[in-house]
Amino acid sequence: MPPAVVMAWGVLPPARSVREPLMGTCALMESTIGLYKTELIKKQGPWKSLADVELATAGYVDWFNTRRLHTAIGGVPPAEREAAYYAQTQPQPEARPKN
Repeated sequence: MPPAVVMAWGVLPPARSVREPLMGTCALMESTIGLYKTELIKKQGPWKSLADVELATAGYVDWFNTRRLHTAIGGVPPAEREAAYYAQTQPQPEARPKN
């Protein structure tokens, strides 16, 4: 049911239409978890303790979010691309004349 109809009639959409947007999110989560398991858990295991897994996971997340080369954004790390984006979109402070 289109959102405009739902709002006009004041009714809730069928349950399946509420879940549909989550299907893509679930697929992305499964893909990310699979990548994590392949690149870290299986490759560097067996693990001695949960603390070892937690520490390695923190390092993996840091690498994944800041330093890995991401081909969809020009082969640069996500943190570098984010910094470049904000440098272009944020207003720069005006230079003040020296006295």
